[in-house]
Amino acid sequence: MKAGIIGATGYGGLELIRFLHQHPEVSSLQLFSSSEAGESFSAKYGHLQGIQDAPMEAIDEATIASLDVVFASTPAGVTSKLFPSLVDKGAKLIDLSGDFRLQNRAAYEQWYGKGAAPQDVLQKSVYGLTEWHADAVKDAALVANPGCYPTAVLLSLLPLIKHKLIDPSFLVIDAKSGVSGAGNKPSQGTHYSETNENFSIYKVNKHQHIPEIEQAISMFAGADVAITFNTHLVPMTRGILATSYAQVQPGVTQAQLVACLQETYAQHKFVRVVTDVNAIGTNRVKGSNYCDVFVQLDERTGRATIVGVIDNLVKGAAGQAIQNMNVQCGLDESTGLDVVPLFI
Repeated sequence: MKAGIIGATGYGGLELIRFLHQHPEVSSLQLFSSSEAGESFSAKYGHLQGIQDAPMEAIDEATIASLDVVFASTPAGVTSKLFPSLVDKGAKLIDLSGDFRLQNRAAYEQWYGKGAAPQDVLQKSVYGLTEWHADAVKDAALVANPGCYPTAVLLSLLPLIKHKLIDPSFLVIDAKSGVSGAGNKPSQGTHYSETNENFSIYKVNKHQHIPEIEQAISMFAGADVAITFNTHLVPMTRGILATSYAQVQPGVTQAQLVACLQETYAQHKFVRVVTDVNAIGTNRVKGSNYCDVFVQLDERTGRATIVGVIDNLVKGAAGQAIQNMNVQCGLDESTGLDVVPLFI
């Protein structure tokens, strides 16, 4: 297959290159840039010398449409304008931004502060939480790749909500991310001297992933929810750990909670159910497409603590996008993604 990446110079784009370069079904990879066309990619990122030396190309719709699959790893507000004219023109489209995740245009404009994509194109897009939506992804011309936080939260919560083991009416979610989740554009909040030896909260009750999580719970688990969701910045490069708190339904046991997760993901390679709390952490999934999930019932309070851990740049972005590409193209989901976590 011939693949292309729009917005390859960001961290998500770099991870797409890393995995697509060794993907057995990808024969060529073209990189597109609106501002750096003609520049050698390896001159910008020296670790790719001899691997990705070709110059970046200007964004050209005819060239993009001629490819088999195109990934967009761009800021919000770009693909809502670029992709509508490319849908159903040949290339399968996978968007890593938030432009096509929310089906409600007004909600997108409220939470993202940008103009929404046309309604007819939104209706053609498929939310690509692969383990839960593979049948729809298979026939999709446009896949909206989930956000990094929602991926960790949803994979850990959805089975328990769907099978009515926890009460969805009051969910509190406490999520923490490494600095790469903020992208590679320098800012005061991600400056080394501000993040090093510091642990901070941001976007209190206002994170743009709140409506995405609520929409997906309604879509996959059939429950209307209003969540409390807050995010924190941790002084590390990669990783997300999302901890959710929920009241269990009367009579539900620890064994039932674990069994629900295990049965749900028994046939899904990239979601691993961890039963030892000492074996779950961001370095257990670093650099890989795995999501580790853990649940523990507090019998004293009747509440469950539910944990989801991912690498925000892989399962939370590039890895899940390639997993969706594999499904779209009739390949095994794990093709090109079967790597061991870095751990150290």
